[in-house]
Amino acid sequence: MTAAPAPTATATLPSPGRSRRRGRRPGRAGVSAVTRRQQARLGVLLVAPAVVLMLVFLVFPVLNSVYYVFVDFDGLDTTPPWVGLGNLTELAQDRQMWAAAWHNLIWIVLGTVGPLVIGLGLALLLWGVRRGSTFYRVVFFLPYVLPQVAVGVVWGWIYAPTRGWLNRGLEAVGLDGLTRGWLGDPGTALYAVLGTAIWTATGFVFVIILSALRNVDNEQVEAAMLDGAGYLQRLRHVVLPQILPVFLMVTALTLIGGFAVFDIVFVMTGGGPANATEVLGTYAYSNAFELSRISYGTTLALVVTALAVPVAVWLDRLQRRVSIEERGA
Repeated sequence: MTAAPAPTATATLPSPGRSRRRGRRPGRAGVSAVTRRQQARLGVLLVAPAVVLMLVFLVFPVLNSVYYVFVDFDGLDTTPPWVGLGNLTELAQDRQMWAAAWHNLIWIVLGTVGPLVIGLGLALLLWGVRRGSTFYRVVFFLPYVLPQVAVGVVWGWIYAPTRGWLNRGLEAVGLDGLTRGWLGDPGTALYAVLGTAIWTATGFVFVIILSALRNVDNEQVEAAMLDGAGYLQRLRHVVLPQILPVFLMVTALTLIGGFAVFDIVFVMTGGGPANATEVLGTYAYSNAFELSRISYGTTLALVVTALAVPVAVWLDRLQRRVSIEERGA
């Protein structure tokens, strides 16, 4: 008969290190959990006002607008009839809507390219000017901060057929054949209003791009000059890449403004003459508030939003990617 081996001390007694670790875990976990709960409550408390405001002023109006797309609401009937896709079908077959969309497209192209080219040119001209720089920025930026109603009224006087300054100036230089009622002629009305909008937006583009040019690395420009690069080569390969993120941001803001244009057209022509300056914004307004077709006007407004959002998102992502690549370089 053999005796059973006696248990060893190492098999039954826990090691000192393991004991210390087991003793610390509950304490750390307890403190961490409490801290996380407090941080979560603080986060919810801080975010709650913004969430409430977004729900009240963004989510609810959008959902309410979507509801109006599927009913025929005239602004008075509390139980508007359900029409399903009727508003969208009518919109697709509405020739006046397509004409307004074409005017919007012209506005987006010319109203974006014009301020960008003129603003960039002015900023490059005044880039190296230090004396009077503040004066130039104030003068060019002033039209952008003026109320659009005031701008429209003043330019309406300038375009006046008999006593307007534009026709008087043309007569003074012997170009009487070009004088006309700029806002009353369907062939020139849209471009006359567009010229006013370009004049207004150019100051904004100029100020933003001039600020970006102030941050261009002059050492790279001087190095390119020493290497024999011409002005256009320095502009294309050295200057423009450094201001490209800002340029894209300005492009996005100007382009989105082309989708949402309303006030300057409404003040200067109201969409006339003969719908020659009608854009989607004024067409939606006339349907909703002059013809009491709230649902159809809402449908037009949602279409404008649906067209603008993807472009804005694409430009925003492009601007972020360019910014990241620039920081990485």
